[in-house]
Amino acid sequence: MFSYLAGKWRSDIAIDLGTANTLVFVKGVGIVLEQPSVVAYQKINDKKKIIAIGEEAKQMLGRTPSEIEVIRPLRDGVIADFTVAENMIDYFFKQSTSGWSYNKTHVIVCVPYGSTPVERRAIREAVESAGAKRVGLITEPIAAAIGSGIEIGKSRGSMVVDIGGGTTDIAVISLGGIVDAVSIRAAGDRIDQDIIKYVRSQHSLNISNDTAEQIKKVLGIASAPEDGRGKILDVSGRDSNLNTTKKIQLDQTHIAKALHETIKEICDAVVEILQKTPPAITNDISSTGIMLTGGGANIAELDTVLRKRTNLPVVTADDPLRCVAKGTGQALDIPKDLSHIIHYETKK
Repeated sequence: MFSYLAGKWRSDIAIDLGTANTLVFVKGVGIVLEQPSVVAYQKINDKKKIIAIGEEAKQMLGRTPSEIEVIRPLRDGVIADFTVAENMIDYFFKQSTSGWSYNKTHVIVCVPYGSTPVERRAIREAVESAGAKRVGLITEPIAAAIGSGIEIGKSRGSMVVDIGGGTTDIAVISLGGIVDAVSIRAAGDRIDQDIIKYVRSQHSLNISNDTAEQIKKVLGIASAPEDGRGKILDVSGRDSNLNTTKKIQLDQTHIAKALHETIKEICDAVVEILQKTPPAITNDISSTGIMLTGGGANIAELDTVLRKRTNLPVVTADDPLRCVAKGTGQALDIPKDLSHIIHYETKK
C-alpha cells in the first residue's frame, strides 16, 4: 500500500489520533495514511478478536451480526478502550511503515487541550505498546496553528479554532505558548447527532450516523441561505411511526436550524476566550484574524457567523481537515527554542 517507503529502516512519525479519523505523517514523506478511527471485533471467551480496522470497519457500521461489534476506541479525542486502541494504532503503524521497522521510532501524537494527565498517559502508553521508542505529546490547537501556517514563535498573537470530531479546541497563542484556551465537546460528532435528532423530530425519520455525516458534508451550513433553501438532498431512512422505508428532501435551511445550538456554543466559547485575552493580543488578532481548522471548518458560512459575532476577521485554513496532522508532522523538526511545546514523560 505504501511501497514507496520500502527500504527505509526507520523514520520519525506524527499521528493525528482523532475521534473520527486517524492521520499518520512520516518525516520526509508527508501524510501517508488517513483512515476512520473505527474497529470491528468479535468477542470470544471475554477476549476481543479484531475483525477489521479503519475504512473496512466503518463500512460494517449498522450491518453486523450480534456477535460482532463496531466501535470507535476514542471518545472526545481520548482513549475509551485501551486494548482496541492499541490494536488500531499498531495496525496503522504497520500500514504506514511498509518495508521498515518502527520499533525504534520517535512519535509525536496530538492530544486535546483539555485532556487530563490520566488521559494523556493512556495515549502515550497505547502508542508505546504499539512499538514506538519515544513518544511526545502536542496539544491540538498548537498543532493546528503550525499546520495552518501560523508562526507560533512570534510575539504577534493569534487565535485558532480547531473543530474536530470529538472536541473543538479554541486557543490564543503567543510566543510559542498558549495564553488561554478551552476544549469543548461541541464538534463534528455532536453535529451528526444534531442532524439525526432534527430529522427524527421534524420528519419522523430514523437515519444512520453515516447518513447524518453525508448530510453534514453536503448541506452543512451555519446560517440559513438567502434564497431560503440552498442546496437540496434526498434522504432515505426508516419511518419512526410506520417502521417502513421513507424518503424525504432536506435543504440547507433545515440543517441550519439543526445546527443552531452547537454553532452558538462554539461562538460563545470563542467570545468568552476573547474577553479574557489581553488587549495587545486582541489587537494582533484583529489584524491576523481567527484561524478555523479541523473538519468542522468546512461548514458553510461558519466563518461569516463567527465574524459577525466577534467583529474580527475569520480565515479558514487551506486543507483544514489535515492541519493538525501537518502541524504535528512539522513539530518533528521543531527548533530548540520551541521544543517546550512537545511534552515527554519525565523519567524518575
